[in-house]
Amino acid sequence: MAKEYVVLAINPGSTSTKIALYKNENCQFEAVIRHSNEELQNFVRINDQYEFRLCTIKQALVQHGAELKELHAVVGRGGPLKALDSGTYSVNDVMCEDLRIGIQTEHASNLGGLLARAIADQVGIPAFIVDPVSVDELRPLARISGFPEIKRRSLFHALNLKAVAHRVANDLGREYNNLTLLLVHLGGGISVGIQQQGQMIDVANPNESGPFSPERAGSLPTGDLVKMCYSGQYTWEQLKKKINGGSGLVAHLGTNDGREIEQRIHSGDEQAALIYEAMAYQVAKEIGAMATVVNGGVDAIVLTGGLAHSKLLVEWITKRVQFIAQVLIYPGEDELQALVEGTLRVLRGEEAAKLYQ
Repeated sequence: MAKEYVVLAINPGSTSTKIALYKNENCQFEAVIRHSNEELQNFVRINDQYEFRLCTIKQALVQHGAELKELHAVVGRGGPLKALDSGTYSVNDVMCEDLRIGIQTEHASNLGGLLARAIADQVGIPAFIVDPVSVDELRPLARISGFPEIKRRSLFHALNLKAVAHRVANDLGREYNNLTLLLVHLGGGISVGIQQQGQMIDVANPNESGPFSPERAGSLPTGDLVKMCYSGQYTWEQLKKKINGGSGLVAHLGTNDGREIEQRIHSGDEQAALIYEAMAYQVAKEIGAMATVVNGGVDAIVLTGGLAHSKLLVEWITKRVQFIAQVLIYPGEDELQALVEGTLRVLRGEEAAKLYQ
């Protein structure tokens, strides 16, 4: 009989902290701890929220009758750390320091590893993170841009895409490292990447390139963007927020909700149909470009993320790319489950925990 492992997963977001308790792959409970603007406004930096969020997690665990002594591990969502290989990492002192200072940027997910470590240390069990957004497995060719001063960077929805790749391998009865998958995360940002032998060898960074998405601009005409930068109409902070958060579907249609847009399309809104299909068109075009990286040798194209629930969007994308390979749909983005799955692979000895340096 397989050993039963109990794992607590923690996923801090900008205005909430999601937690879940799992026994092996079975969720025992999941809770969303919401944080009001009034509660957060007194914290200057993300790291200043650490004690506050830790207290709310402990309260939630008591409310659900969870006993820390039953846990075998705690896992937190990984923040934007230094570039690293994919996998499950032990939370060590070096990682904690980089998370505290926000070595790449300040983000709520920086608290994930810190909170996991704090709870794990209370009962002497390991703390982990799994596949943070800074997973970097790009090949040298993929890093080169037209400016020698600027290198293309690997930042993408690694947690979801890597977890889904494992599920695809299991469902197809194939070895994870022997599959070539073209993986697409359809969410507030859209990541399109090609994974070969378990490594994401090229990816469109959703903050800087690729298709536009519900909230992000994707690739832009460079000349016009430079003109905007020097127009005097925007500060650096305003443009940064416009590119990542205030563009894409939000800018064109005033919403990032695919369900609302589909309702508008069904009601005859031609502009909504044009913009939504344009996003599908750009996703499909990026998929086609990524297929060239492996000379078209793709085992499957995988669509995942929240917008993979959109039948209309999926249909538009599939029609354009199904000539490349079979298209598989894994809708949703269960980050807590993905964190637990990465942890279980280590606890069961299927993978070794990696060391952050």
